[in-house]
Amino acid sequence: MTRTLNKNLPENLGQTVKIAGWVEVRRDHGKLIFLDVRDRSGTVQVVITPKATEALETAKQLRAQWVVEVEGEVKARPENMRTDGPLGSIEVVVQTVNVLSEAQELPFEVETDVNIDTRLDYLPLTLRSQRGRDIFTLQATIVNAYGEALRKREFVEYQSPVLVGSDAEGGAAAFTVDYYYDQKAYLATSPQLYKQIMVGPFERAFTIAKVFRGEKHATTRHLSELTQMDFEMGFVNDHLDVMNVLEEVVRDVVRIVCERHADILSRFNAENPLTPEKFPILKLSEVQKILGASDAPDLEPEQERSICEWAKREHASDFVFVTHFPTKKRAFYTYEDPSEAPYSRGFDLLFRGLEINSGSQRIHDYDMLVARMEERGLDPEKFSFYLQAFKYGLPPHGGCSTGLERFTARMLELPNVKEASAFPRDMTRVDARLSE
Repeated sequence: MTRTLNKNLPENLGQTVKIAGWVEVRRDHGKLIFLDVRDRSGTVQVVITPKATEALETAKQLRAQWVVEVEGEVKARPENMRTDGPLGSIEVVVQTVNVLSEAQELPFEVETDVNIDTRLDYLPLTLRSQRGRDIFTLQATIVNAYGEALRKREFVEYQSPVLVGSDAEGGAAAFTVDYYYDQKAYLATSPQLYKQIMVGPFERAFTIAKVFRGEKHATTRHLSELTQMDFEMGFVNDHLDVMNVLEEVVRDVVRIVCERHADILSRFNAENPLTPEKFPILKLSEVQKILGASDAPDLEPEQERSICEWAKREHASDFVFVTHFPTKKRAFYTYEDPSEAPYSRGFDLLFRGLEINSGSQRIHDYDMLVARMEERGLDPEKFSFYLQAFKYGLPPHGGCSTGLERFTARMLELPNVKEASAFPRDMTRVDARLSE
């Protein structure tokens, strides 16, 4: 008999079917045993009665997370026993139970609310919880929606390398890798240089890439391995063109996530993000004036939270752009605004108190870029591969990078970005905690 997914059981009322999945809960009531069996499509109640003698004996052994295959008849549940959801009105009355895999005794029930370190220590188990499945179901939709939003705007997707010949940002701490011929390579800190190169063949390009940061951060905002959703576009007038595309893409992603996952957002008590017709745009100096803050080259985490509260209060927006950071504090390829020097045509996008995106117009002139490198103490020879793109002609261009984990965390209002990484790595953890 062919396996039937749980979600299709209502279409098979009165029919004998075979289902397979994990036992989530076993409940004994007199001579009856009830199981909640989960597969990729949902969870259904299974009933074993004394009539199925062999199945009943097998069911007496079952515990949470055992993997079973069940054959039985799909029946309507009594009216007073129905629950919410598409499978709440049916059950499978068992004829046979086949154990596919036994589970050892669990350290705790899967749905138990445990602290974050315990959750991460037992990820192969805790990812199976409703919370775990919800986070990464929603995250998968963010990735898909981001790609589709850019494809419909004629961006071409490419695969960015993880092994690189030099630090892609010219400053961020990079992990070193032993390479061939006694050479050193690095784990990419950004796809930046490669997506600029891809402006040459495609004009508009994007990538969803793993990147690695070696700074010794131990905060709720940082990871050592993260996923960046990046795009780059040619023939821009300035950074505002990039911001306009980013705003459209973010609006598309938020809309799709909210339409598809209202149930997930509800379970997390997360409101649909406010996305007004135009996201507010403030220069760094304007933010500092609003907050009564000092003239610093960047915003502190508390200032990011405060200006987002202001944007929500004054503009009914959960998003706010901040522009015109000091050029010397931005990456070497960032274009300086000629009318606002020494400030750059760079920007950050803040979402519910957290920077989720950074971008800018880039320097496209070869000589200007080389001069900037030398000014920063970088050796242009080490970037000779990258510089070919400029030597052989690139239009004015710009782009940006969105952190997938940060975007996910803010959509669900998670307190720690590590919860939005399926397998987080930081200075204290590579699967197991390094301090142990």
